[in-house]
Amino acid sequence: MLNITTFLDANAYRLSKPVFHCPERNLFYTSSEILSIASGIGQDLLGMGVQKGDRILIYLNNSPEYLCSYFAIWRIGAIAVPANRVYTKFELAYMIENSGATVIITDLDGAEFLKPMLEGHDIDIDICFSGKVEIYISSEIENLKNGPVLPPAFVTSDDLCQIQYTSGTTGKQKGAMLTHGNWMAAISNECDVMGYTESDIYLGIYPMGHVGISWGISALRAGALYIMMERYELEKYLHLIKTHRVTVLSGMPPVIHSLDSCPPGTENKIRTVREIISGGGPLHHEIWKRFYLRYNIPIVNAYGLSETIVIGTGTAIRPPDYAFADKFQSVGHPVCFSEVKIVDENDSAVTLSQGQIGEIALRGPAVAKGYFGYPEETKRAFLEDGWFLTGDVGYLDKDFRLCLTDRKKDMIVMSGWKIYPTEVEETLYRCPIVQEIAVFGMSHPHRGEVPAAVVIWKDACKNPQDEEEKTKILLDFSKEHLAGYKIPRKIITVSDLPRAGGWKLLRRELREKYN
Repeated sequence: MLNITTFLDANAYRLSKPVFHCPERNLFYTSSEILSIASGIGQDLLGMGVQKGDRILIYLNNSPEYLCSYFAIWRIGAIAVPANRVYTKFELAYMIENSGATVIITDLDGAEFLKPMLEGHDIDIDICFSGKVEIYISSEIENLKNGPVLPPAFVTSDDLCQIQYTSGTTGKQKGAMLTHGNWMAAISNECDVMGYTESDIYLGIYPMGHVGISWGISALRAGALYIMMERYELEKYLHLIKTHRVTVLSGMPPVIHSLDSCPPGTENKIRTVREIISGGGPLHHEIWKRFYLRYNIPIVNAYGLSETIVIGTGTAIRPPDYAFADKFQSVGHPVCFSEVKIVDENDSAVTLSQGQIGEIALRGPAVAKGYFGYPEETKRAFLEDGWFLTGDVGYLDKDFRLCLTDRKKDMIVMSGWKIYPTEVEETLYRCPIVQEIAVFGMSHPHRGEVPAAVVIWKDACKNPQDEEEKTKILLDFSKEHLAGYKIPRKIITVSDLPRAGGWKLLRRELREKYN
């Protein structure tokens, strides 16, 4: 028996403490109560005719219902297709058609949004719990807390339990096929890396439609308390940390950047935190270093993808690394049972030497089975010997730690010169008038591409200088600190940066907009 939900059974027998908290509704749940609620939802799915292997789309806001729907689907041997509430109708229609979902778990608002869209497509699909959906979206979910437990469906480690759609940073979303075995590896590795204990309190901000929910599920597995934020807001984030004495924080580069910019006294609000997670994109050296020196909180800088359930197969910096070797610029060594290597970007059969920049390849127990419905893409990325070509670019430093450079498709090639946007950003973040910056490739008739930058200026610098003067300051800084070919040829002032789910930088959108 390898059903991933059986960890809830084990914890229900030995723990009576709350392990999940929804502050917006002031709801607490034990492992036993989560198991009963998931069983109730699972029983209804079976009553609708759902069978093992059927795909079920979840379209909800972050909520207890979202979490319990995952467990219900996995419990009966079906396959979860998690969706983010911010997706457009076109993205949702594509996910539904590509996955072949036959049921959607949603709420009343979601049903109203989806129904007109589905009428325009040849899709035979049910809106789950129509007629009694209110039970699952209101506090009446409490009625399921003490219901009978549904036996877990028999599955093997190789059986699918999830189709996780990538963020689409390089084009059309693809659904990574994740298995019960993949999830077991992910939970085990995340518990190991974070050092979770039953006394820990984890604050989760990641959308539940994203694999970042794995950090929260790992906290549940360890018997820690998982506090869920419906949506991230800095002031509410800080309030929850202080009120609940949070010990483990979920974060990402923009969040860490915001904390670094917070006024003096913020240190007291987060003094109970022993570590904070970062992932989803490169964490710039300057921001990482300033944060650590100010707060003395180690950042677990992790590297993984949807296709590897974050660090189910991946790498991570751990707190002990700070004592002797880390230079605030790597994502660490491989986690348990995982391997990493760097290969030639044009020939994956060629393994590169230490220090050489190339495509990052991962191999380990949480690598997905491939992309659902995309055999050719699967063949190109998931090699027969188990290696997964990530599409990310990086190198192994002198201590064999992995250092990220960029997405393979984000690399700029100008007259044969290779320019890595993250490297340029790392340098320009040190310019005193820059708040945030993103570098991307802009097409050029003679050079193919040239580097361009969009900039958010620091507040104190928004009024004193005009655009021309600020641009000159940044260009002078660039000329002093960068090789000539890396200097941005165009600088554009913006008020925000395009990000997937509010965190992963979308250079593709910048290229499309300004090209």
